[in-house]
Amino acid sequence: MRNKRFFIVLIGALVFGLLAAVSVSRYLSSAQAYSKGLNTVAVAKVAIPLGTKLIPEQIMMVQYPGESMPDGTFDSIEKLAGRVAVVNIAAREPVTEAKLATAGTAGGLSAVIPEGYRAMTVKVDDVVGISGFIMPGALVDIVVVIIPDEKGFNQDPISKIVLQNIKVLANGQNIDQPKNEREPSSVKAVTLQVTPEQAEKLALAATEGKLQLVMRNSVDQGDTPTSGVNKRTLLSGEHAMPAPDPGTLKSEQPAETKPVRRPRPIVEMTNPSAAPKTPPAPRFSVEMIEGAKKRSVDFP
Repeated sequence: MRNKRFFIVLIGALVFGLLAAVSVSRYLSSAQAYSKGLNTVAVAKVAIPLGTKLIPEQIMMVQYPGESMPDGTFDSIEKLAGRVAVVNIAAREPVTEAKLATAGTAGGLSAVIPEGYRAMTVKVDDVVGISGFIMPGALVDIVVVIIPDEKGFNQDPISKIVLQNIKVLANGQNIDQPKNEREPSSVKAVTLQVTPEQAEKLALAATEGKLQLVMRNSVDQGDTPTSGVNKRTLLSGEHAMPAPDPGTLKSEQPAETKPVRRPRPIVEMTNPSAAPKTPPAPRFSVEMIEGAKKRSVDFP
């Protein structure tokens, strides 16, 4: 009886041992296969602000799954030394080519200026700078209020949008967006990203008139042509428009309904004397013969 129990326990131990061996073998095989699919990728060890020139102490190498690895990664720290970040790179985030400026670019503001563009600074105050809410990365339109030449016929000031969809590169000496964008920052200057042609217009507008920055939605990048405003058009009034919900786009707003003008019915004035007369009622006649005479008699 005891031998029978011993054999049962021995067989159970052998079965469980075999199952454990198979499980460990499968785990090691899957781990080995998983390790073969890993690639060494350079990631940020700490948060790297935009405009920062990378140093080896900011980078570390980690294993990354090959099927989910982003494009443009680096496999060594030496390849990243001296490169400049053009966007904010979070800690543990892979460093890719798209997040870096061209090799040889100096750090700071010049690294975030795209090719073909320029950085130009204009003076602002609490009113022009929209109470300090203009942050790096915001989009603005530029309005200039200018007085025409004294020799001109019209001496009234003119307000006109001269530049649209201009990106703000920096407010003051800050080229990075603050952590809390709801808190304004008091600055005396704003740096804008413009083309060479736009820089010429902006320089003339700042010299000849007074600038005003108008903030726009970061998604709304359309062009809205305007004809400008002077005193005469300003006093002509404006129609009331429904206020849109915060953050909505123009395409999401209901179409503006305009009153439809129907033509008035045309009433022709005629002369009463020239109006056609009603034809007389028909009359009956009877022919009467009196001796040798014959005559007709009409009856009403």
